[in-house]
Amino acid sequence: MIIKILLTIIFLAVMVGVGIYSRKQAGTVEGFVLGGRSVGPWLTAFAYGTSYFSAVVFVGYAGQFGWKYGMSASWIGVGNAIIGSLLAWVLLGRRTKLMTQHIESRTMPDFFGTRYRNEWLRVVASVIAFVFLIPYTAGVYKGISTLFEMGFGIPYEYCVVIMAILTAFYVILGGYKATAMNDFVQGIIMLFGIIVVILAVLNSQGGLVAAIDKMSVLPSDDNAAVNGGFASLFGPDPWNLLGVVVLTSLGTWGLPQMVGKFYSITDEDAIRRGTIISTIFALIVAGGCYFLGGFGRLFGTPPMLPNGRLDFDSIIPSMLVTLPDILIALVVLLVLSASMSTLASLVLTSSSTMTLDLIYRDKKSLPGEVTEGSIDDMVSEKIERRKVVVMRVLIVFFIALSLMIALNPPTFIAQLMGISWGALAGAFLAPFMLGLYWRGVTPASVWACFVWGVGLTVINMLIGNPINPINCGAIAMVGGFVVVTLVSFVTPKMSRDDINKIFDCYNN
Repeated sequence: MIIKILLTIIFLAVMVGVGIYSRKQAGTVEGFVLGGRSVGPWLTAFAYGTSYFSAVVFVGYAGQFGWKYGMSASWIGVGNAIIGSLLAWVLLGRRTKLMTQHIESRTMPDFFGTRYRNEWLRVVASVIAFVFLIPYTAGVYKGISTLFEMGFGIPYEYCVVIMAILTAFYVILGGYKATAMNDFVQGIIMLFGIIVVILAVLNSQGGLVAAIDKMSVLPSDDNAAVNGGFASLFGPDPWNLLGVVVLTSLGTWGLPQMVGKFYSITDEDAIRRGTIISTIFALIVAGGCYFLGGFGRLFGTPPMLPNGRLDFDSIIPSMLVTLPDILIALVVLLVLSASMSTLASLVLTSSSTMTLDLIYRDKKSLPGEVTEGSIDDMVSEKIERRKVVVMRVLIVFFIALSLMIALNPPTFIAQLMGISWGALAGAFLAPFMLGLYWRGVTPASVWACFVWGVGLTVINMLIGNPINPINCGAIAMVGGFVVVTLVSFVTPKMSRDDINKIFDCYNN
């Protein structure tokens, strides 16, 4: 216990120290939200990866989907690396950096409002982002607190509150630069931790070959006479496995806290290097998490919840509880690192969106245009400081709301994340990505996609989830491209002059 406490105190002291060190760079909106748009490839790549993978993945997803799909759950990690990281950086990185800097966009709702010349799109997008980032944040709190309760014996409720306070402290102090610097430290811990934990868990089962042999004789859930499904290439349920791959991989393309990383990177050369770093990071961390979770059935059946269902969120903790104390300390730091980085990204995204796109909504102009009063507003140091103060206050407000859900979680971690990602990416992914490439996207099609993504997710939830929230989220994302394309063909186009000014950034 002394080792666990000592390592955790050192870790938290570093996080707080970085926040204090970065506070001078967080005095302006540009510095607080985007780190001055001068964050290098290593910091950006690690910030992307650590925001992507948190306790939601390590505790919730790896446990639940490892149990359901066995070793084939590793495909989820491969999809996260190739689709969620490699293709996201290749297809979105450069164009997002150039266009958002060209139109002076700081948030995803700001992008919608300026790119499509419609301030109400900006307002509604900010509300959607704020509302649906809350269940995701609650899922992260639940995951990290479950591990902390196992490792330290501290009651779940205390763990949730402590993590919230510590995360808020360094984000409020240092903004995005503090978050990115801490993400780098946390990413190193995650890389080292996941490798060591996998080796330790496999060793407890007699090694990799012995563990696979044990998985190959486990009976199917549907047919006790059929063995080997949990050790097969595509598992016992490949179609639902595909839905998880789509949700967790494609979803990152439409999440404000993920896409925002491309806003702040220094230049195009940094994007190329960041692509490689981010992909390798995702392959090790995500691939390792799901590979580890695939062996969950070798450690016994998880406990039952009062409603008679298996407690999937206890699977990973039960796999780790028998490890030596030093390794449990490493696991706690691993999950703590993954979760605090994600929490920091979520609360920063939510507070900046509400402040810049709802409370202090400056009238935006396209490059080459001058709007009366906008120049004074942009250079006003007093207004800038006031905006940063409001963002810091909203960070506290957002964390408080998330805590209320985390203290009374309505469902499993995986389902909390499915609801959040389904609504956000279902509403934002298609109009954002197509807006970077296609001049023909219309404002009406963006409205239609907002209604589609949020409407499908909420209605499915209200009627008792007849479609699994994971699959519903995947349908919302893919269907958004169809909605935007069809509606754009039949609704009025934007001004050709406006479109030319917006896309001029790619000609330089």
